[in-house]
Amino acid sequence: MSMAPLVHDRKYGELDQVVGAYLGQPADDTAERRGAALTAYLRHTWHTRPWALGAAEQQLREYAQNPPGRLRHELGEFYAVPDVGVPESGVQEWLRLLAQHIRASVESGDVPPPAPPQTRWEWHARFPELGQLLGGWFSQDMPDEFDDHDAALADYLATTDPGLVARVCGELQELLALDLAEPDYARAVAELGMEVDPPAPYTPAAWLVLVAERTAVPPARYGRGQEEPGPQPEG
Repeated sequence: MSMAPLVHDRKYGELDQVVGAYLGQPADDTAERRGAALTAYLRHTWHTRPWALGAAEQQLREYAQNPPGRLRHELGEFYAVPDVGVPESGVQEWLRLLAQHIRASVESGDVPPPAPPQTRWEWHARFPELGQLLGGWFSQDMPDEFDDHDAALADYLATTDPGLVARVCGELQELLALDLAEPDYARAVAELGMEVDPPAPYTPAAWLVLVAERTAVPPARYGRGQEEPGPQPEG
C-alpha cells in the first residue's frame, strides 16, 4: 500500500521539492560549488518559505542515512527518487551533499540575491498561476479549441475564480517588473507552458502587458443573493 499523503509530506515533502528542482537540470553540484538547480531552489525558498529549509536539510540527510529497504519497497511505503542523472550507487552521497549545502546556506546566511528565475522549476514555483493560464489555455491545442488568443483569454476569465484571476494579474505585474529583454520574455512564456506565438503584431512582452490589463478589470458579476438592478423610476 502507498503512503498516506500526510506521512509522505512529513517524511519527504520538502525532499521532493529539492529533487524536483533538478528535473531537466544537471546534478553538477560539488563540495565547493552549488549548481544552478540548487541555487534556484535556495533563492526561491529563502524569499518565500525560509522555514522550509530546515525540513529540507533534515529530510535529505535522513533519506541518505536510511534509504528504503526491501520491505518498504514491497509495501510501496517509500519515496522513489526521480532519475536526475545521478547513478543509483551515488544517490545517497548526492543527497548528503545537497543537505550540506543547504545547512551551510542557513548557518552562514548565504542567501542567493533576488534574480529572474533561471530554471523551469523556478519559473513555475514563482509564477504558479500564470503557468496554469499559459499552459492550460495557450498550449499547442489552443487553435483547435478557440478562434484566437482573445477567445482563449475570455474563456479563462469566464471560468476561473476571480481570486485566481487576481493572483494571475499580480504575477503578471511581477514578471513585467523584472524588465527583461525581449528574448528573455519569450523564454519565460515558453518555460511557463505557452506553446503558441503571441498574436500579431505583439511581442511576448507586449502581449503580457495586454493580458495584465485584461486580468486587472474586475469581472462583471454580482454577489450571491444579489440581482441585477432594473430600471429606476423617473422623478
